[in-house]
Amino acid sequence: MAEIDFRAIGKRLSNWGRWGKDDERGTTNFITPECLVHAGSLIKQGKIFDLGVPFGSDGPQPGTGGRINPILLVSETGEDQEQFPGGFHYADDYVFMPLQSASQWDAIAHVHYDGFLYNGFPAKSISPHGAKHCSIEKQAKGIAGRGVLLDVARWKGVDWMQMGEVITPDDLDAVAAAQGVALRSGDILLIRTGWWRKFQEERNAAEWMKGEPGIGVACCEWLSKHEIATVCCDNIAVEALPGEIEGELLPVHMILLRDMGMTLGEILNFEDLAADCAEDRRYEFFFCGPPIKFQRALGSPINPLAIK
Repeated sequence: MAEIDFRAIGKRLSNWGRWGKDDERGTTNFITPECLVHAGSLIKQGKIFDLGVPFGSDGPQPGTGGRINPILLVSETGEDQEQFPGGFHYADDYVFMPLQSASQWDAIAHVHYDGFLYNGFPAKSISPHGAKHCSIEKQAKGIAGRGVLLDVARWKGVDWMQMGEVITPDDLDAVAAAQGVALRSGDILLIRTGWWRKFQEERNAAEWMKGEPGIGVACCEWLSKHEIATVCCDNIAVEALPGEIEGELLPVHMILLRDMGMTLGEILNFEDLAADCAEDRRYEFFFCGPPIKFQRALGSPINPLAIK
């Protein structure tokens, strides 16, 4: 494993104070009204691609870290409801689930180190009652715009990349060049590794969660240089696992979330979108994926859409 000082990288790339001392949105501030107007102009055909994975009992969570697949409980089926007039009956249900169990946003408050969250907010502001700062509802109006897919797996000529395989900045540049797409400030970047396809074909959650391909620490600077608003991936944690730094867990998370203030999208399904992009050679589209406004929450389920 490489000797990498993620703290030094995080300090160099830090966005603390960039949008004011009270900012809790981070890099979604890059999505300006002008970005949204341009993103809207990318809708040419009215084709919608559902990028969310199903929230069901057969999902990708094997129980690691206390996360389970959603459990749906029907509280009313419509039976034994003779008390209502006119023949009316209704059905109702509950769901028990972690907020990060399938397609999800990581709130900026999801990760911290050395006692601080993004923008210098104290880590102790997170309690059993939630996050006082940088929780997911702060992003409720800000995760829509120009989406760009970089299909790294297709560029490499594989169905899916290998566990622990690291995507480099040179890889991202080469894929963008091969696809004929240029990055713009405020873009929502989608990176396809093929890892969700692996789960679809093998349906082995425990094996799927053991590790994954993903971006390396050097990509943090690349994302900063391009002023990317958010990055989404078809794996569990965006970054390669096992990671590049011995003795450190999820250094890319710590740099992107805690230092740069970048919300992360995980466990998305890019398969249909990727096939369409390869066919029409258009790798840009309108992306919309607002989180659910769970107050003080550290993440949110999403059903993001790409519209071409």
